[in-house]
Amino acid sequence: MGKKILNSEIQKFINANLNSDLHKLLLRKSPFPDVSMQEIVHQIKGKQTAQKKFPFLLKEGIIFPPQLNIEQSSSETTAKYKSAALNGKSFIDLTSGFGIDAYYLSENFEQITLIEKNAELLETVQHNWKILERKATFINKKLEDFLEDNKDDFEVIYLDPARRDQNKNKVFLLEDLSPNILEIQDKLLSISRKVVIKLSPLIDLKYLVSVLKNVSQIDIIAVKNDVKEIVITQNKDFSGEIICHCVNLESEETSLSFYFNEEKTAVAEYDEAHKWIYIPNNAVLKAGIFNLISKKFGLKKLHPNTHIYTSDTKIKDFPGRILEMKTVDSKEIKKKEQLNIISKNYPLKPDEIKKKYQLKDGGDRYLIFTQSKKGKIILKSV
Repeated sequence: MGKKILNSEIQKFINANLNSDLHKLLLRKSPFPDVSMQEIVHQIKGKQTAQKKFPFLLKEGIIFPPQLNIEQSSSETTAKYKSAALNGKSFIDLTSGFGIDAYYLSENFEQITLIEKNAELLETVQHNWKILERKATFINKKLEDFLEDNKDDFEVIYLDPARRDQNKNKVFLLEDLSPNILEIQDKLLSISRKVVIKLSPLIDLKYLVSVLKNVSQIDIIAVKNDVKEIVITQNKDFSGEIICHCVNLESEETSLSFYFNEEKTAVAEYDEAHKWIYIPNNAVLKAGIFNLISKKFGLKKLHPNTHIYTSDTKIKDFPGRILEMKTVDSKEIKKKEQLNIISKNYPLKPDEIKKKYQLKDGGDRYLIFTQSKKGKIILKSV
């Protein structure tokens, strides 16, 4: 495709069709002899994604890569969060991809290096960075080949390993990723004081800590209550307690920090449901700190397997939903009521509850089906 796509008439056509039906567009013949309709639609899709995922790229002259590269990129929101505490002289991204993480993580560094094995993708990133007026050294090499030839040290290394095998199936264990983190971690720590690794939100935290060396920090990053990334920081000189941060970006919820081993000694207190009900956000639930939540916020837990908490007086700054509720009998539920239905540690799923009680979904009131130590209970918004 090259830079033919940047022709002013083609760009005008792309911008005029940002809200068009792309399937219908693909059936049309391209009005431009040098650029196919597939290439044009490809750029329209890229701009549509950028509007929500990385609006900083909505500039004249930006070229978007294939859709898979866009899908696999971090969002602007998560990239900004990761960049907040990183600075120094030299930064290297060993798996550059579309360069979203690299762009933000490198903001506070003097020397920036991007490694990418896909030559066409790297050329696109190099072009875009010129438009964005950001300088870097761009190296088209396999990560393994670069590490073998490299003689330099870097203050911060960043990598986002590919999480699919040769058959495009998702993989989660570190030895199955590309590159194999367990094979190269010693090499990485020998040439950098800090290694930052982005991993799948499904990966097990205890497993990570058991196989990775010098882990100093774990960030569980959610966006609008959807856990997007687990980010591990390895520090060459670290030997203390691992700090964990749970964040729910693009929400008003407070972040939560704790030491990884705190849950082991935390003891939860239990009680029946009181006036205020607390449901931790998904970043906190991913952390698995079910007893620590009770201890940290002075809340009572409803049941060992019910990760819902309660109190008589409202506790502010809780990392999750805070609801004013009352315990009700099933007979008090009116047909056709509009409610957000939550089912936790309860035999019926929300859809089954909705059907059974003939309820409408939505609104700003809640109906929770759950279990306390005394048995099944129903909680309803006051």
